[in-house]
Amino acid sequence: MKTVIQLTLSLACAAWFTCALAQIPDTQSSQGISYISGGVGQEETKAILVEAKQWPLMLELSQMENGRGVWIFGAKIKITNAKQKTIFDAQADGPYILINLSPGDYQIDANYEGVSQKRTVSIQADQVQKLSIFWK
Repeated sequence: MKTVIQLTLSLACAAWFTCALAQIPDTQSSQGISYISGGVGQEETKAILVEAKQWPLMLELSQMENGRGVWIFGAKIKITNAKQKTIFDAQADGPYILINLSPGDYQIDANYEGVSQKRTVSIQADQVQKLSIFWK
């Protein structure tokens, strides 16, 4: 009986772990820089927030709607390096985008519904940067 319970618990844990992994969107690439974008739904959001601890940059995208902040998707993210060269150009598929940038200084241009927002970020080795970009 003890073996049956252990086997059942092991299978349940394996099933849960598989489901948790399945919630993270696929890794994509823009100009050789990998990224993950998503966060639509509670499970995917939780998975991305856990995954974010392993990525150098996390952008969080939202806007004001009917007097309250809401998550958005579809923002266009363009990143230039210190030499003013565009090194990343992608559209966010959800309110979160994790980007694997090398250490250095960057300019982020986030455009949503024709409104552009610019931010600068300095990526340090072994540190996670989180930027919240909010449209009014």
